[in-house]
Amino acid sequence: MKKKFASISLLLLSFAASAQDVSTTSVKSSIEKDPFDKWSIELNGGVNKPLRAMTAGYSTATLNLFHADLGARYMFNPKFGLKLDFGYDKFQERDNTAPFETTLLRTSLQGVINLGRTLNFETWTNTIGLLAHGGFGVSQLSADNGFNGKDYMGHGILGLTAQVKLGNSVALTGDLSGLVYGRQNYNFDGKGLARTGALDGVTLNASIGLTFYLGKNEKHADWYSKDKYDALDERLTLVETGILDSDNDGVADLYDLESNTPAGATVNTKGQSIDKNQNGVPDSLETYLDNKYGQNTTNNATNSTVEELINGGYVNVYFDFNSSKPTNTSLSGVDFLVKYLKNNPSKSAEVLGYADEIGNSSYNQQLSQKRAEAVKSVLINAGIDASRLTVKGNGEDASVNKNSQEARQIVRRVTFRVK
Repeated sequence: MKKKFASISLLLLSFAASAQDVSTTSVKSSIEKDPFDKWSIELNGGVNKPLRAMTAGYSTATLNLFHADLGARYMFNPKFGLKLDFGYDKFQERDNTAPFETTLLRTSLQGVINLGRTLNFETWTNTIGLLAHGGFGVSQLSADNGFNGKDYMGHGILGLTAQVKLGNSVALTGDLSGLVYGRQNYNFDGKGLARTGALDGVTLNASIGLTFYLGKNEKHADWYSKDKYDALDERLTLVETGILDSDNDGVADLYDLESNTPAGATVNTKGQSIDKNQNGVPDSLETYLDNKYGQNTTNNATNSTVEELINGGYVNVYFDFNSSKPTNTSLSGVDFLVKYLKNNPSKSAEVLGYADEIGNSSYNQQLSQKRAEAVKSVLINAGIDASRLTVKGNGEDASVNKNSQEARQIVRRVTFRVK
Protein backbone atom coordinates (compact mmCIF):
# COMPACT_ATOMS: atom_id res chain seq x y z
CA MET A 1 0.00 0.00 0.00
CA LYS A 2 2.91 2.33 0.66
CA LYS A 3 3.92 2.13 -2.97
CA LYS A 4 0.38 3.05 -4.02
CA PHE A 5 0.65 6.37 -2.28
CA ALA A 6 4.26 7.23 -3.17
CA SER A 7 3.01 9.38 -6.04
CA ILE A 8 0.74 11.41 -3.74
CA SER A 9 3.66 11.88 -1.36
CA LEU A 10 5.82 13.19 -4.16
CA LEU A 11 3.02 15.56 -5.15
CA LEU A 12 3.03 17.09 -1.70
CA LEU A 13 6.81 17.36 -1.78
CA SER A 14 6.55 19.06 -5.19
CA PHE A 15 4.09 21.59 -3.84
CA ALA A 16 6.39 22.38 -0.91
CA ALA A 17 9.40 22.80 -3.22
CA SER A 18 7.44 25.08 -5.54
CA ALA A 19 6.33 27.23 -2.64
CA GLN A 20 9.92 27.47 -1.45
CA ASP A 21 11.03 28.61 -4.94
CA VAL A 22 8.39 31.34 -5.01
CA SER A 23 9.53 32.52 -1.61
CA THR A 24 13.21 32.58 -2.62
CA THR A 25 12.50 34.48 -5.83
CA SER A 26 10.41 37.00 -3.92
CA VAL A 27 13.24 37.64 -1.50
CA LYS A 28 15.70 38.17 -4.36
CA SER A 29 13.36 40.56 -6.16
CA SER A 30 13.00 42.69 -3.04
CA ILE A 31 16.75 43.26 -2.63
CA GLU A 32 17.59 46.95 -2.92
CA LYS A 33 19.52 48.33 -5.84
CA ASP A 34 23.21 49.15 -5.49
CA PRO A 35 23.60 51.92 -2.87
CA PHE A 36 25.82 54.07 -5.10
CA ASP A 37 25.52 56.08 -8.32
CA LYS A 38 27.11 54.72 -11.50
CA TRP A 39 27.04 57.48 -14.14
CA SER A 40 29.36 60.47 -14.42
CA ILE A 41 30.29 63.17 -16.93
CA GLU A 42 33.98 64.16 -17.36
CA LEU A 43 35.16 67.51 -18.76
CA ASN A 44 38.91 68.23 -19.11
CA GLY A 45 41.26 70.73 -20.74
CA GLY A 46 45.03 71.02 -20.97
CA VAL A 47 48.10 70.57 -23.17
CA ASN A 48 49.49 68.02 -25.60
CA LYS A 49 52.82 66.98 -27.04
CA PRO A 50 53.39 64.94 -30.23
CA LEU A 51 56.49 62.78 -29.63
CA ARG A 52 56.71 61.10 -33.02
CA ALA A 53 55.65 61.55 -36.66
CA MET A 54 56.86 65.16 -37.15
CA THR A 55 58.57 66.52 -40.28
CA ALA A 56 62.16 67.77 -39.87
CA GLY A 57 62.15 71.48 -39.06
CA TYR A 58 58.65 71.45 -37.55
CA SER A 59 58.03 71.30 -33.82
CA THR A 60 55.47 72.20 -31.16
CA ALA A 61 56.03 73.76 -27.76
CA THR A 62 56.86 71.34 -24.95
CA LEU A 63 53.49 72.18 -23.42
CA ASN A 64 51.42 72.76 -26.52
CA LEU A 65 47.95 74.30 -26.30
CA PHE A 66 45.31 73.04 -26.76
CA HIS A 67 43.81 69.71 -25.64
CA ALA A 68 40.21 69.04 -24.48
CA ASP A 69 38.06 65.98 -23.95
CA LEU A 70 34.53 65.14 -22.88
CA GLY A 71 33.54 61.72 -21.57
CA ALA A 72 30.63 59.75 -20.15
CA ARG A 73 31.47 56.95 -17.74
CA TYR A 74 29.46 54.05 -16.28
CA MET A 75 30.73 51.98 -13.34
CA PHE A 76 29.43 48.44 -13.06
CA ASN A 77 30.63 48.35 -9.45
CA PRO A 78 33.06 50.40 -7.32
CA LYS A 79 36.08 48.84 -9.06
CA PHE A 80 35.31 48.46 -12.78
CA GLY A 81 33.57 50.47 -15.49
CA LEU A 82 33.50 51.72 -19.08
CA LYS A 83 33.68 55.17 -20.61
CA LEU A 84 33.17 56.72 -24.02
CA ASP A 85 35.06 59.96 -24.61
CA PHE A 86 35.71 62.50 -27.36
CA GLY A 87 39.01 64.38 -27.67
CA TYR A 88 40.19 67.52 -29.44
CA ASP A 89 43.83 68.50 -30.01
CA LYS A 90 45.36 71.44 -31.91
CA PHE A 91 49.02 71.36 -32.94
CA GLN A 92 50.89 74.63 -33.74
CA GLU A 93 54.51 75.60 -34.32
CA ARG A 94 56.75 76.75 -31.49
CA ASP A 95 58.70 79.97 -31.70
CA ASN A 96 61.33 80.22 -34.45
CA THR A 97 60.12 77.14 -36.34
CA ALA A 98 58.22 76.70 -39.58
CA PRO A 99 54.53 77.59 -39.22
CA PHE A 100 51.76 74.96 -39.31
CA GLU A 101 48.35 74.27 -37.74
CA THR A 102 46.60 70.89 -37.58
CA THR A 103 43.58 69.52 -35.73
CA LEU A 104 43.15 66.04 -34.33
CA LEU A 105 39.72 64.68 -33.37
CA ARG A 106 39.27 61.30 -31.73
CA THR A 107 36.73 59.07 -29.99
CA SER A 108 37.65 56.18 -27.70
CA LEU A 109 35.93 53.36 -25.84
CA GLN A 110 37.86 52.56 -22.68
CA GLY A 111 37.77 50.22 -19.74
CA VAL A 112 38.21 51.84 -16.31
CA ILE A 113 39.74 50.39 -13.14
CA ASN A 114 39.20 52.28 -9.89
CA LEU A 115 42.65 51.81 -8.35
CA GLY A 116 41.54 53.78 -5.31
CA ARG A 117 39.01 51.11 -4.36
CA THR A 118 41.17 48.22 -5.59
CA LEU A 119 44.10 49.40 -3.41
CA ASN A 120 41.84 50.33 -0.47
CA PHE A 121 42.60 54.05 -0.43
CA GLU A 122 39.65 54.41 1.96
CA THR A 123 41.83 53.07 4.78
CA TRP A 124 43.81 56.33 4.77
CA THR A 125 41.81 58.91 2.79
CA ASN A 126 38.23 59.72 1.81
CA THR A 127 39.09 62.52 -0.64
CA ILE A 128 41.83 61.19 -2.96
CA GLY A 129 41.21 58.64 -5.70
CA LEU A 130 42.99 57.16 -8.71
CA LEU A 131 41.58 55.71 -11.94
CA ALA A 132 43.37 53.76 -14.66
CA HIS A 133 41.84 53.76 -18.12
CA GLY A 134 42.68 52.26 -21.48
CA GLY A 135 41.12 51.24 -24.76
CA PHE A 136 40.91 51.85 -28.49
CA GLY A 137 39.32 54.28 -30.90
CA VAL A 138 39.47 56.16 -34.18
CA SER A 139 41.07 59.53 -35.02
CA GLN A 140 40.91 62.16 -37.74
CA LEU A 141 43.79 64.52 -38.60
CA SER A 142 43.24 67.64 -40.73
CA ALA A 143 45.64 70.44 -41.68
CA ASP A 144 45.44 74.12 -42.67
CA ASN A 145 47.80 74.77 -45.58
CA GLY A 146 48.91 71.16 -45.47
CA PHE A 147 47.69 67.98 -47.10
CA ASN A 148 44.27 67.91 -48.69
CA GLY A 149 41.37 66.04 -47.10
CA LYS A 150 41.38 64.06 -43.86
CA ASP A 151 43.74 61.44 -42.50
CA TYR A 152 41.85 58.68 -40.63
CA MET A 153 43.70 56.50 -38.12
CA GLY A 154 43.13 53.95 -35.40
CA HIS A 155 44.65 54.50 -31.97
CA GLY A 156 45.20 52.95 -28.58
CA ILE A 157 45.06 54.98 -25.36
CA LEU A 158 46.29 54.37 -21.81
CA GLY A 159 46.22 56.79 -18.89
CA LEU A 160 45.91 57.61 -15.19
CA THR A 161 43.44 60.03 -13.61
CA ALA A 162 44.04 61.43 -10.14
CA GLN A 163 40.92 62.56 -8.26
CA VAL A 164 40.25 65.00 -5.43
CA LYS A 165 36.73 64.81 -4.06
CA LEU A 166 35.16 68.26 -3.74
CA GLY A 167 31.74 66.96 -2.74
CA ASN A 168 29.36 64.08 -3.30
CA SER A 169 28.47 65.44 -6.76
CA VAL A 170 31.79 66.67 -8.14
CA ALA A 171 35.52 65.87 -8.13
CA LEU A 172 38.61 67.72 -9.37
CA THR A 173 40.71 65.57 -11.71
CA GLY A 174 44.16 65.56 -13.27
CA ASP A 175 44.86 63.19 -16.15
CA LEU A 176 47.95 62.02 -18.01
CA SER A 177 47.36 59.88 -21.11
CA GLY A 178 49.46 58.45 -23.90
CA LEU A 179 48.18 57.58 -27.36
CA VAL A 180 49.73 55.57 -30.18
CA TYR A 181 48.34 55.77 -33.72
CA GLY A 182 48.19 53.15 -36.44
CA ARG A 183 48.09 53.53 -40.24
CA GLN A 184 48.93 57.24 -40.08
CA ASN A 185 49.53 58.72 -43.53
CA TYR A 186 50.69 62.26 -42.61
CA ASN A 187 52.82 63.74 -39.86
CA PHE A 188 51.13 65.76 -37.12
CA ASP A 189 52.41 68.99 -38.71
CA GLY A 190 50.50 68.12 -41.90
CA LYS A 191 53.52 68.66 -44.15
CA GLY A 192 55.28 65.34 -44.56
CA LEU A 193 54.41 61.70 -44.96
CA ALA A 194 54.47 59.51 -41.88
CA ARG A 195 56.29 56.22 -41.80
CA THR A 196 54.26 53.39 -43.24
CA GLY A 197 54.65 51.03 -40.31
CA ALA A 198 51.74 49.56 -38.39
CA LEU A 199 52.30 52.06 -35.56
CA ASP A 200 53.38 55.61 -36.32
CA GLY A 201 52.56 58.68 -34.24
CA VAL A 202 52.68 59.03 -30.44
CA THR A 203 51.16 61.87 -28.38
CA LEU A 204 50.91 62.73 -24.70
CA ASN A 205 47.99 64.63 -23.14
CA ALA A 206 48.00 66.33 -19.74
CA SER A 207 44.82 67.94 -18.46
CA ILE A 208 42.84 69.03 -15.45
CA GLY A 209 39.10 69.06 -15.20
CA LEU A 210 35.94 68.20 -13.29
CA THR A 211 33.89 65.03 -12.97
CA PHE A 212 30.18 65.46 -12.29
CA TYR A 213 28.36 62.53 -10.67
CA LEU A 214 24.80 61.74 -11.72
CA GLY A 215 22.20 60.00 -9.54
CA LYS A 216 20.23 60.18 -6.33
CA ASN A 217 22.46 58.19 -4.00
CA GLU A 218 24.74 59.84 -1.47
CA LYS A 219 27.95 58.50 -3.05
CA HIS A 220 29.19 57.55 -6.50
CA ALA A 221 30.93 54.22 -7.11
CA ASP A 222 34.27 56.11 -7.25
CA TRP A 223 34.00 56.76 -3.52
CA TYR A 224 31.82 53.95 -2.24
CA SER A 225 33.24 51.35 0.10
CA LYS A 226 31.94 49.28 2.95
CA ASP A 227 33.51 50.41 6.20
CA LYS A 228 34.16 48.15 9.16
CA TYR A 229 30.77 48.97 10.64
CA ASP A 230 29.03 47.86 7.45
CA ALA A 231 30.99 44.62 7.48
CA LEU A 232 30.07 44.02 11.13
CA ASP A 233 26.43 44.73 10.32
CA GLU A 234 26.53 42.18 7.48
CA ARG A 235 27.96 39.56 9.83
CA LEU A 236 25.26 40.26 12.40
CA THR A 237 22.60 40.02 9.70
CA LEU A 238 24.04 36.68 8.59
CA VAL A 239 23.85 35.39 12.15
CA GLU A 240 20.31 36.69 12.64
CA THR A 241 19.19 35.18 9.34
CA GLY A 242 21.03 31.94 9.96
CA ILE A 243 19.23 31.20 13.24
CA LEU A 244 15.85 31.41 11.55
CA ASP A 245 14.05 28.14 10.89
CA SER A 246 12.16 28.75 7.63
CA ASP A 247 10.67 25.27 7.33
CA ASN A 248 9.96 24.88 11.08
CA ASP A 249 11.75 21.55 11.34
CA GLY A 250 13.71 22.47 14.46
CA VAL A 251 17.03 23.02 12.66
CA ALA A 252 18.31 26.57 12.04
CA ASP A 253 18.69 27.57 8.39
CA LEU A 254 22.44 28.04 8.91
CA TYR A 255 22.82 24.27 9.47
CA ASP A 256 19.81 23.04 7.50
CA LEU A 257 20.81 20.99 4.43
CA GLU A 258 17.15 20.59 3.40
CA SER A 259 15.57 24.02 3.63
CA ASN A 260 12.12 23.01 2.33
CA THR A 261 11.27 20.03 4.54
CA PRO A 262 7.51 19.28 4.37
CA ALA A 263 5.58 20.28 7.48
CA GLY A 264 5.50 17.55 10.13
CA ALA A 265 8.38 15.52 8.70
CA THR A 266 10.86 14.01 11.15
CA VAL A 267 14.40 15.22 10.47
CA ASN A 268 17.97 14.47 11.53
CA THR A 269 20.41 16.98 13.07
CA LYS A 270 21.15 18.40 9.60
CA GLY A 271 17.50 19.13 8.83
CA GLN A 272 17.13 16.23 6.36
CA SER A 273 13.92 14.19 6.28
CA ILE A 274 14.39 10.69 7.73
CA ASP A 275 13.68 7.98 5.14
CA LYS A 276 14.72 4.64 6.62
CA ASN A 277 13.35 2.49 3.81
CA GLN A 278 15.03 4.71 1.18
CA ASN A 279 11.94 4.97 -1.02
CA GLY A 280 12.20 8.71 -1.48
CA VAL A 281 9.28 9.52 0.85
CA PRO A 282 9.89 10.87 4.39
CA ASP A 283 8.85 8.24 6.94
CA SER A 284 6.56 10.60 8.87
CA LEU A 285 4.74 11.67 5.69
CA GLU A 286 4.45 8.06 4.54
CA THR A 287 2.87 7.09 7.85
CA TYR A 288 0.43 9.98 7.60
CA LEU A 289 -0.69 8.91 4.12
CA ASP A 290 -1.23 5.32 5.21
CA ASN A 291 -3.29 6.48 8.17
CA LYS A 292 -5.18 9.01 6.05
CA TYR A 293 -6.15 6.72 3.16
CA GLY A 294 -6.01 3.37 4.89
CA GLN A 295 -5.54 -0.02 3.28
CA ASN A 296 -8.91 -0.05 1.50
CA THR A 297 -8.20 2.63 -1.06
CA THR A 298 -8.50 1.25 -4.60
CA ASN A 299 -6.18 2.03 -7.48
CA ASN A 300 -9.01 3.81 -9.27
CA ALA A 301 -9.68 5.99 -6.26
CA THR A 302 -5.99 6.84 -5.97
CA ASN A 303 -5.73 7.70 -9.64
CA SER A 304 -8.86 9.79 -9.44
CA THR A 305 -7.45 11.77 -6.52
CA VAL A 306 -4.14 12.32 -8.26
CA GLU A 307 -5.81 13.46 -11.47
CA GLU A 308 -7.94 15.93 -9.55
CA LEU A 309 -4.84 17.41 -7.95
CA ILE A 310 -2.96 17.68 -11.26
CA ASN A 311 -5.89 19.11 -13.19
CA GLY A 312 -6.68 21.42 -10.32
CA GLY A 313 -3.36 23.22 -10.75
CA TYR A 314 -1.58 21.89 -7.66
CA VAL A 315 1.38 20.69 -9.72
CA ASN A 316 3.33 23.51 -11.39
CA VAL A 317 6.75 24.29 -12.80
CA TYR A 318 7.93 27.88 -12.25
CA PHE A 319 10.17 30.22 -14.24
CA ASP A 320 12.21 33.36 -13.60
CA PHE A 321 11.28 36.60 -15.36
CA ASN A 322 11.67 36.46 -19.16
CA SER A 323 13.10 32.93 -18.93
CA SER A 324 12.01 29.66 -20.54
CA LYS A 325 14.27 27.57 -18.28
CA PRO A 326 12.45 25.95 -15.32
CA THR A 327 13.76 26.82 -11.86
CA ASN A 328 15.63 23.88 -10.38
CA THR A 329 13.55 23.58 -7.22
CA SER A 330 10.26 23.40 -9.12
CA LEU A 331 11.34 20.51 -11.37
CA SER A 332 9.99 18.07 -8.78
CA GLY A 333 6.59 18.83 -10.30
CA VAL A 334 7.85 17.31 -13.55
CA ASP A 335 9.18 14.31 -11.63
CA PHE A 336 5.77 13.76 -10.09
CA LEU A 337 4.04 13.80 -13.49
CA VAL A 338 6.66 11.42 -14.95
CA LYS A 339 5.97 8.88 -12.21
CA TYR A 340 2.22 9.25 -12.67
CA LEU A 341 2.37 8.75 -16.45
CA LYS A 342 4.69 5.76 -16.13
CA ASN A 343 2.30 4.18 -13.64
CA ASN A 344 -0.63 4.90 -15.99
CA PRO A 345 0.51 4.10 -19.55
CA SER A 346 -2.96 4.74 -21.03
CA LYS A 347 -2.96 8.35 -19.84
CA SER A 348 -1.73 11.41 -21.76
CA ALA A 349 -0.97 14.94 -20.60
CA GLU A 350 -1.42 18.45 -21.91
CA VAL A 351 1.43 20.84 -20.99
CA LEU A 352 0.14 24.41 -20.57
CA GLY A 353 2.47 27.43 -20.46
CA TYR A 354 1.78 30.88 -19.02
CA ALA A 355 3.52 34.26 -18.73
CA ASP A 356 2.90 37.34 -16.58
CA GLU A 357 1.53 40.62 -17.99
CA ILE A 358 4.82 42.50 -18.15
CA GLY A 359 5.86 43.22 -21.73
CA ASN A 360 4.30 42.81 -25.17
CA SER A 361 1.33 40.41 -25.32
CA SER A 362 2.54 38.82 -28.56
CA TYR A 363 5.99 38.22 -27.06
CA ASN A 364 4.44 36.76 -23.90
CA GLN A 365 2.38 34.37 -26.02
CA GLN A 366 5.58 33.10 -27.62
CA LEU A 367 7.30 32.92 -24.21
CA SER A 368 4.46 30.82 -22.74
CA GLN A 369 4.77 28.44 -25.71
CA LYS A 370 8.55 28.16 -25.20
CA ARG A 371 8.02 27.36 -21.51
CA ALA A 372 5.58 24.57 -22.38
CA GLU A 373 7.99 23.20 -25.00
CA ALA A 374 10.87 23.28 -22.48
CA VAL A 375 8.90 21.23 -19.94
CA LYS A 376 7.82 18.80 -22.68
CA SER A 377 11.50 18.23 -23.51
CA VAL A 378 12.19 17.42 -19.85
CA LEU A 379 9.32 14.91 -19.83
CA ILE A 380 10.54 13.25 -23.04
CA ASN A 381 14.11 13.03 -21.70
CA ALA A 382 12.68 11.45 -18.55
CA GLY A 383 11.19 8.60 -20.61
CA ILE A 384 7.69 9.79 -21.57
CA ASP A 385 6.78 9.17 -25.23
CA ALA A 386 6.21 12.41 -27.16
CA SER A 387 2.94 11.03 -28.58
CA ARG A 388 1.43 11.18 -25.10
CA LEU A 389 2.18 14.89 -24.73
CA THR A 390 0.65 18.01 -26.25
CA VAL A 391 1.78 21.57 -25.57
CA LYS A 392 -0.05 24.86 -25.60
CA GLY A 393 1.05 28.40 -24.80
CA ASN A 394 -1.80 30.19 -23.05
CA GLY A 395 -0.09 33.58 -23.09
CA GLU A 396 -0.57 36.03 -20.23
CA ASP A 397 -2.24 35.10 -16.97
CA ALA A 398 -4.07 38.24 -15.83
CA SER A 399 -5.48 36.74 -12.65
CA VAL A 400 -3.00 38.48 -10.33
CA ASN A 401 -1.94 42.06 -9.60
CA LYS A 402 0.61 42.87 -12.34
CA ASN A 403 2.32 45.42 -10.05
CA SER A 404 3.26 42.73 -7.51
CA GLN A 405 6.56 40.96 -8.18
CA GLU A 406 5.58 38.13 -5.84
CA ALA A 407 2.21 37.59 -7.53
CA ARG A 408 3.76 37.66 -11.00
CA GLN A 409 6.15 34.88 -9.94
CA ILE A 410 3.16 32.61 -9.31
CA VAL A 411 1.76 32.95 -12.84
CA ARG A 412 5.10 32.47 -14.65
CA ARG A 413 4.49 28.75 -14.80
CA VAL A 414 3.65 25.55 -16.66
CA THR A 415 0.77 23.46 -15.40
CA PHE A 416 -0.67 20.14 -16.57
CA ARG A 417 -3.94 18.48 -17.53
CA VAL A 418 -4.08 14.68 -17.69
CA LYS A 419 -6.73 12.70 -19.55
